[in-house]
Amino acid sequence: MMKFDNERFNRGYQGHFPEDFLWGGAVAANQCEGSWLAEGKGLDLASCFPDGIHHQYRGHPQPGRYYALENAIDFYRRYKSDIQLFREMGFKVFRTSINWTRIFPQGDEQQPNEAGLQFYDDLFDELLKNGIQPLITLSHYETPMGLVEKYGSWRNRKLIEFYTRYCEVVFTRYREKVKLWITFNEINNMRRNPDYVAGILFREDETNRAQVVYQANHHMFVANAKAVQLCREIIPDAKIGCMLASSNVYPNNCDPVAVFETQDLRRRSLYFADVMLRGYYPGYIYRQWHDNHCHIEMAEGDLPLIKQYTNDFLAFSYYKTTTHEAGQPFFGDTGGDIGTPNPWLKTSDWGWQIDPLGFRYTLNELWDRYQVPLFPVENGLGAADKVEDGKIHDPYRVDYLRAHLQCLKEAIRDGVEVMGYAYWGPIDIVSAGTGEMKKRYGFIYVDKDNAGQGTLQRIKKDSFEWYRRVIATNGAEL
Repeated sequence: MMKFDNERFNRGYQGHFPEDFLWGGAVAANQCEGSWLAEGKGLDLASCFPDGIHHQYRGHPQPGRYYALENAIDFYRRYKSDIQLFREMGFKVFRTSINWTRIFPQGDEQQPNEAGLQFYDDLFDELLKNGIQPLITLSHYETPMGLVEKYGSWRNRKLIEFYTRYCEVVFTRYREKVKLWITFNEINNMRRNPDYVAGILFREDETNRAQVVYQANHHMFVANAKAVQLCREIIPDAKIGCMLASSNVYPNNCDPVAVFETQDLRRRSLYFADVMLRGYYPGYIYRQWHDNHCHIEMAEGDLPLIKQYTNDFLAFSYYKTTTHEAGQPFFGDTGGDIGTPNPWLKTSDWGWQIDPLGFRYTLNELWDRYQVPLFPVENGLGAADKVEDGKIHDPYRVDYLRAHLQCLKEAIRDGVEVMGYAYWGPIDIVSAGTGEMKKRYGFIYVDKDNAGQGTLQRIKKDSFEWYRRVIATNGAEL
């Protein structure tokens, strides 16, 4: 039974953010670092989707073709000056990922790549020197292509061994520097896009794709539990979370079929956290396996391991909501599920519906369901910013952020325990969805276009100063 935190409740009820609230921002290594084969690094999965998650796997990069991720925004060489900008905004936390292929270039090596380990040593040192706590994702769409091509990626149980070895190396190396970890980025996107999320590139003979995906899910759940076990043994004072893409879905109308299908759609998303936080497979998933003719192979100790080593907190992304009509096919994109547009909501430049109250709804839903600390580690507005006389005026981003933070504050008043807030992404990076630079989220503009042209100069947008004031006042000024 959880102990009631009266002091935290009183602060929340008074509309205050907790004193230890972690304000910051979030990126992914593959979308910002560049230097994608530098110093022994291997080829990662994201590099083989040059047009983003919305497009097909393209295989190994071809000479003479432009790839946005090859150099990205050159964070690999510019991280010190970028971190100074994060410090100026007052960041308490910065989420990024370790690109698995910098540590194990092919994924199955016995010994790690020292140059990759040293890069993240230097990066974490720089963050800590500037008073910023690293929040590190172990796998953010960066599965080594060596594991995809040689073993079939997570459909193969051997991936558990390789992931565990990787975790043990980085936990040991960074045990004094990193106290907040996430195992898999948006693991529930496996249900929509298993090729990009986990390298499940289907073969022609795999007619039952549900079998392949659910089996890969199981391997990832075992790997998650082993990572939790290792983290607690190696870094006892650390916290290790799981992560969902958690944009919500409403029934489009009162048709009971639409209502029930919406519930089913939501459970297909939350199933992943049900396993990783509750420690067992929920009853409804056995119905899914039966209906899809799936037989999931499990080793004898898998279920006790999953039961014993559940995650400490739930991280999640939130960008939008949608509605579902009876009989509507289930599909989505990097922002979440796609259904029928909601006439009550405004829409972004990229067609994502803006729903701040849905953020509060989601926070309450997840808290009620799991009763573990929550951490929104992705939330933001992608827009086509314009440079005018060397400046970027982005009141639309401020409006978006203000509305969402007000609803976050209300969720804290509702009694939800929230660890912090990491805006996606505080500096312009390559879009995971479309592989372009034009879709910009940042408080910091990066001078680079979709063709790769530009100086990479960093320019503060108007939203930079606004977010700085929010952090300086611990959310009092919204």
